[in-house]
Amino acid sequence: MSNNGKKVRAHYRGTLDDGTQFDSSYDRGEPIEFTCGAHQMIAGFDAAVMDMEVGEKKTVHIPCAEAYGERREDLVLHFPAAQVPNIEQIKVGDRLFLSGPGGQPVPVTVVAVDAEGVDLDANHEMAGKDLNFEIELVEVLG
Repeated sequence: MSNNGKKVRAHYRGTLDDGTQFDSSYDRGEPIEFTCGAHQMIAGFDAAVMDMEVGEKKTVHIPCAEAYGERREDLVLHFPAAQVPNIEQIKVGDRLFLSGPGGQPVPVTVVAVDAEGVDLDANHEMAGKDLNFEIELVEVLG
Protein backbone atom coordinates (compact mmCIF):
# COMPACT_ATOMS: atom_id res chain seq x y z
CA MET A 1 0.00 0.00 0.00
CA SER A 2 1.44 3.36 -1.01
CA ASN A 3 1.49 6.43 1.20
CA ASN A 4 1.78 8.71 -1.85
CA GLY A 5 -0.32 11.84 -1.33
CA LYS A 6 -1.16 10.89 2.27
CA LYS A 7 -0.30 12.97 5.30
CA VAL A 8 2.01 10.93 7.52
CA ARG A 9 3.79 11.31 10.84
CA ALA A 10 7.23 9.78 11.30
CA HIS A 11 9.97 9.75 13.89
CA TYR A 12 13.55 9.79 12.65
CA ARG A 13 17.17 10.04 13.70
CA GLY A 14 19.59 11.45 11.13
CA THR A 15 23.31 10.72 11.18
CA LEU A 16 26.32 11.29 8.96
CA ASP A 17 28.45 8.37 7.77
CA ASP A 18 30.83 8.88 10.72
CA GLY A 19 27.92 8.37 13.14
CA THR A 20 27.51 12.04 14.09
CA GLN A 21 23.83 12.80 14.75
CA PHE A 22 22.62 15.98 13.03
CA ASP A 23 18.89 15.81 13.82
CA SER A 24 16.33 13.73 15.66
CA SER A 25 12.58 14.04 16.07
CA TYR A 26 12.90 11.63 19.02
CA ASP A 27 14.98 14.25 20.86
CA ARG A 28 12.24 16.84 20.28
CA GLY A 29 9.56 14.37 21.38
CA GLU A 30 7.42 15.11 18.33
CA PRO A 31 7.28 13.20 15.01
CA ILE A 32 7.52 15.16 11.78
CA GLU A 33 4.31 15.52 9.77
CA PHE A 34 4.33 15.84 5.99
CA THR A 35 2.47 14.81 2.85
CA CYS A 36 4.29 11.86 1.32
CA GLY A 37 5.33 12.44 -2.30
CA ALA A 38 4.63 16.19 -2.17
CA HIS A 39 8.35 17.17 -2.17
CA GLN A 40 8.11 18.55 1.37
CA MET A 41 11.01 16.29 2.39
CA ILE A 42 14.32 15.43 0.74
CA ALA A 43 13.75 12.93 -2.07
CA GLY A 44 15.43 9.95 -0.39
CA PHE A 45 13.43 10.35 2.83
CA ASP A 46 10.18 10.69 0.90
CA ALA A 47 10.97 7.54 -1.11
CA ALA A 48 11.81 5.59 2.06
CA VAL A 49 8.46 6.37 3.69
CA MET A 50 6.41 5.81 0.51
CA ASP A 51 5.69 2.10 1.12
CA MET A 52 6.13 1.86 4.90
CA GLU A 53 3.37 0.62 7.19
CA VAL A 54 2.44 2.15 10.53
CA GLY A 55 4.78 0.81 13.21
CA GLU A 56 7.45 -0.19 10.68
CA LYS A 57 11.04 0.91 11.27
CA LYS A 58 13.81 1.06 8.70
CA THR A 59 17.29 2.43 8.28
CA VAL A 60 18.19 4.07 4.98
CA HIS A 61 21.37 5.52 3.47
CA ILE A 62 20.62 8.55 1.28
CA PRO A 63 23.33 9.74 -1.10
CA CYS A 64 23.77 13.53 -1.24
CA ALA A 65 22.13 13.67 -4.70
CA GLU A 66 18.86 12.47 -3.09
CA ALA A 67 19.34 14.67 -0.03
CA TYR A 68 20.57 18.28 -0.29
CA GLY A 69 22.60 17.89 -3.47
CA GLU A 70 26.28 18.31 -4.21
CA ARG A 71 28.15 21.25 -2.77
CA ARG A 72 28.42 24.01 -5.40
CA GLU A 73 31.26 26.52 -5.42
CA ASP A 74 29.13 28.90 -7.53
CA LEU A 75 26.95 29.36 -4.43
CA VAL A 76 29.83 30.99 -2.52
CA LEU A 77 29.19 34.67 -3.17
CA HIS A 78 31.47 37.68 -2.67
CA PHE A 79 30.09 41.08 -1.70
CA PRO A 80 32.40 44.14 -1.72
CA ALA A 81 32.68 45.90 1.66
CA ALA A 82 30.90 49.01 0.31
CA GLN A 83 27.76 46.90 -0.31
CA VAL A 84 27.66 45.34 3.17
CA PRO A 85 25.95 47.34 5.92
CA ASN A 86 27.49 46.93 9.39
CA ILE A 87 30.38 44.85 8.00
CA GLU A 88 32.37 45.53 11.20
CA GLN A 89 29.78 43.49 13.17
CA ILE A 90 29.89 40.44 10.86
CA LYS A 91 32.14 37.48 11.70
CA VAL A 92 32.96 34.10 10.17
CA GLY A 93 30.30 31.53 11.06
CA ASP A 94 27.43 34.02 11.30
CA ARG A 95 24.16 32.95 9.67
CA LEU A 96 22.57 35.71 7.60
CA PHE A 97 19.69 35.95 5.16
CA LEU A 98 19.71 37.33 1.64
CA SER A 99 16.56 38.08 -0.36
CA GLY A 100 15.98 35.51 -3.08
CA PRO A 101 13.76 35.73 -6.16
CA GLY A 102 10.31 36.79 -5.02
CA GLY A 103 11.74 38.19 -1.79
CA GLN A 104 11.92 34.92 0.14
CA PRO A 105 14.82 34.68 2.62
CA VAL A 106 17.84 32.62 1.57
CA PRO A 107 20.03 31.49 4.50
CA VAL A 108 23.78 31.95 4.04
CA THR A 109 26.86 31.37 6.20
CA VAL A 110 29.69 33.90 6.45
CA VAL A 111 32.88 32.09 5.38
CA ALA A 112 35.27 35.07 5.12
CA VAL A 113 35.35 38.74 6.17
CA ASP A 114 38.11 41.24 5.46
CA ALA A 115 38.61 44.86 4.41
CA GLU A 116 37.74 43.88 0.82
CA GLY A 117 34.33 42.41 1.64
CA VAL A 118 32.40 39.35 2.74
CA ASP A 119 32.14 35.83 1.29
CA LEU A 120 28.80 34.12 1.90
CA ASP A 121 28.06 30.43 1.34
CA ALA A 122 24.49 29.78 0.13
CA ASN A 123 24.92 25.99 0.03
CA HIS A 124 22.68 24.08 2.42
CA GLU A 125 24.78 23.06 5.42
CA MET A 126 24.18 19.39 4.48
CA ALA A 127 25.05 19.82 0.78
CA GLY A 128 27.61 17.27 -0.40
CA LYS A 129 26.92 14.91 2.49
CA ASP A 130 25.45 11.41 2.40
CA LEU A 131 22.85 10.98 5.14
CA ASN A 132 21.57 8.05 7.16
CA PHE A 133 18.13 7.91 8.73
CA GLU A 134 16.45 5.57 11.17
CA ILE A 135 12.77 6.09 10.32
CA GLU A 136 9.68 4.90 12.19
CA LEU A 137 6.27 5.48 10.59
CA VAL A 138 4.04 6.52 13.47
CA GLU A 139 0.75 7.37 11.76
CA VAL A 140 -0.94 7.71 8.38
CA LEU A 141 -3.56 10.43 8.57
CA GLY A 142 -5.01 9.85 5.11
